[in-house]
Amino acid sequence: RIALSATLHCLIGCAIGEVAGMVIGTYLGWGNLETILLALALAFLSGYALTMLPLLGSGYTVKSAARLALAADTASIAVMEIVDNLLMWIIPGAMDAPLDSTLFWGSLSIALLLAGAAAFPLNRWLIARGRGHALAHGHH
Repeated sequence: RIALSATLHCLIGCAIGEVAGMVIGTYLGWGNLETILLALALAFLSGYALTMLPLLGSGYTVKSAARLALAADTASIAVMEIVDNLLMWIIPGAMDAPLDSTLFWGSLSIALLLAGAAAFPLNRWLIARGRGHALAHGHH
């Protein structure tokens, strides 16, 4: 149950950043590489932010909350981003589809769902060993 919660938590953070990055890059007419790099950076930032917010609310310093977020979420976000961006890159036309197209949003939705599915076993494995999101779970 904790692994599912951790995966959904990371998926929401990744999705916020990923969608923002894809939308911004596509809107600005950036190339695929620039768009993916922006989406990647925003996915990590938003994923870490979602972990840090409750920690900060519990009285942790920014430095302590950031350390916990990095330890808790980096592996999960990395797996999700690899899977998500790889799928967006290889689905024919997904990266070049306009923002108002079913191809763009359908591809991004499928890529994010498969990214979450790929990260779940990793989160489960990490949590069973007291690592990953288990590090932050007890501090929320």
